[in-house]
Amino acid sequence: MFEKLGVAALYPEILLLVMTIVIALVDLFVKSPRRTLTYALTLLTLACVAVLQINDATQGETVYSFGGMVVSDPMGNWLKCFSTLTMAATFVYGRPYAADRDMLRFGGDIFTLGLFGLLGMYVMISGNNFLVLYLGVELVTLSSYALVALRRDNATATEAAMKYFVLGALASGFLLYGMSMIYGATGSLDIATVFKAVGTGQINHQVLILGVVFLVAGLAFKFGVVPFHMWVPDVYQGAPTVVTLMIGGAHKLAAFAMTVRLLVEGLLPLAVDWQQMLVVLSVASLLIGNLTGIAQTNLKRMLAYSTISQMGFVLIGLLAGVVNGSTVPAANAYSSAMFYVVTYVLTTLAAFGIILLLAREGFESEEISDFAGLNQRSPLYAGVMTVCMFSLAGVPPLVGFAGKLSVLQALITSGQSGAMALSIFAVLMSLLAAFYYLRVVKVMYFDEPITASTVSAGADVRVVLFINAALLVFIGLFPSGLMALCAKAIVATLGS
Repeated sequence: MFEKLGVAALYPEILLLVMTIVIALVDLFVKSPRRTLTYALTLLTLACVAVLQINDATQGETVYSFGGMVVSDPMGNWLKCFSTLTMAATFVYGRPYAADRDMLRFGGDIFTLGLFGLLGMYVMISGNNFLVLYLGVELVTLSSYALVALRRDNATATEAAMKYFVLGALASGFLLYGMSMIYGATGSLDIATVFKAVGTGQINHQVLILGVVFLVAGLAFKFGVVPFHMWVPDVYQGAPTVVTLMIGGAHKLAAFAMTVRLLVEGLLPLAVDWQQMLVVLSVASLLIGNLTGIAQTNLKRMLAYSTISQMGFVLIGLLAGVVNGSTVPAANAYSSAMFYVVTYVLTTLAAFGIILLLAREGFESEEISDFAGLNQRSPLYAGVMTVCMFSLAGVPPLVGFAGKLSVLQALITSGQSGAMALSIFAVLMSLLAAFYYLRVVKVMYFDEPITASTVSAGADVRVVLFINAALLVFIGLFPSGLMALCAKAIVATLGS
């Protein structure tokens, strides 16, 4: 653990920022309606940034810069790398969709706004100061508001953007107010200093708890868990599908990192208080997300409620780290939660990739009935979607099963009171969720097709989709590699 002078710890962020500005300028001169040059520059930039992040992550160092306001550690570097790769896959899946809907005719805004949003995620992941974290949140959310409303001629997208903006502003207020309360109690915005001040036990407990309540509320909105989930179904359904994938994919990785920064690295002495809040949020999310998901006929809306319930599992991992003041279970619990959120994003990528693939000009392919008879039209793509649904349902040997198993074993082995009851409840809710996941599979394989049109995709989409689906199976069969990576990253981060 040491501090580098200047900007040495932020080369990936600097490269991304510079190239985003370059891409925005170059795009002004691009005439192609599919923004081929802009697309190529974007993917090249993300590839270079990912290489830098992998290099930083494998070194295993924890580096502070800008007076300790920014941290570069293994957990952050791996999550930034996963976010980068997720955004690259999102652009690959989404470019044909965006081009068919004239979203690229007048400019490559979807690329530049997406890259600025990714930069905000980096700030959320690497922030070691309350205000830095908040700046990252604002950069992500402002980019997201614009992306959701990108189809200005679409009333549904405009309505979704307005709802997202109003509720997002409210959540940002919660987060900022919670930070201000903790700042007022501890006299510092630095996460490490806050940790030391809270650990003394001399700070007014009531003020701290009030601040924690508002912090957890703001973080719960970013995860989209109950009761701060109202925006999720409307935004998932109303936003252009490529934007839905951005919000449902890389954003979750940044939300997880920010939660670890604030609650674990900053407020671990108050774990007994915020863990109780996470219990309530996880139980409510599992129950309401799965019960409401059953009633959905729109696939994007169904996946929104699926996200709510899946994030409930992430919270289970986060609430199992401290037991009776002991932090012994922390590494196992937080690494299982990290493994879960990474594998969930991987599964979500492939599922929305298929939705984007089946969509064509004038047809969104977002109703479950639109997938009727897909196996007869394209057995390969029906198989990929089946893998995604089975993985989300937690069916072995796919990666979703490994994720659920890791989180539940972390909860049970922690020895917390009520751990077994919560685990049983989570399993029952997973069985309930299997109904609406398997319904999609049933429609694809047993219903008559409503169209005879064939499914076609570009070579880049086919390659990325194949790799994506293969990883769901491979990591499910051999999860130890990614689990060890997550565990090593969490241990190194907590040890710093």
